[in-house]
Amino acid sequence: MQKTKATSEEKIKAVEAYLSGEGSQPGWARKFGIGVSSFQQWIRNYKSMGLDGLRPQENNKRYTLEMKREAVLAYFSGKGSQVEICERYKIRAKRQLQTWIKMYNGHKEFRASSGKGSELYMTRGIKTTREERVEIVSYCIEHNKNYAGTIEKYGVSYQQIYAWVKKYEERGVDGLSDKRGKRKAEAEMTELEKLRAEHRLLTAKNRRLELENAVLKKLEELRRR
Repeated sequence: MQKTKATSEEKIKAVEAYLSGEGSQPGWARKFGIGVSSFQQWIRNYKSMGLDGLRPQENNKRYTLEMKREAVLAYFSGKGSQVEICERYKIRAKRQLQTWIKMYNGHKEFRASSGKGSELYMTRGIKTTREERVEIVSYCIEHNKNYAGTIEKYGVSYQQIYAWVKKYEERGVDGLSDKRGKRKAEAEMTELEKLRAEHRLLTAKNRRLELENAVLKKLEELRRR
């Protein structure tokens, strides 16, 4: 078992050999005295960034504010696993993406990796009325739970919209009422208000289903050709 740190050329040769069908991931990991997950990271970096993905960086890789934001929102929107997001955005390590996700969930600041003068991207939640929550959840559901798009449109945090959708799915319209402290009166919806809210949310669901059916119908037509 090799104890010294592998050079970039050794990493490249090992990954290329593996991708050519030579050896197994556990075998190559043992050869370099590393865990299988580390060897898998070499493979991912090679696939997404080529040779540069396994070569040392003269400076720490710089990620722009916008790129961090896009990667996190893509993950939240279900556009890929953490591994797939890292490959798509050329992120050198999965733990880097995980750090950004934790920052986003914890209302921390995003700061561009370039350092000086970086603008900040805050993810603080906003105060909303019940009517606004109904509108926001309706939009999210109608657009197939596109959390990223909902965040962009309404300026809410991921935690907020995710929690509201979950509460609506579990308890219906009543789940969107804020029953804390001074807002206790808000929970007391009239029957008319409740019916209007339910109608809006059901309309959003129906629109989403209509879109899904239209897509499936189009795919079926293409298969028959």
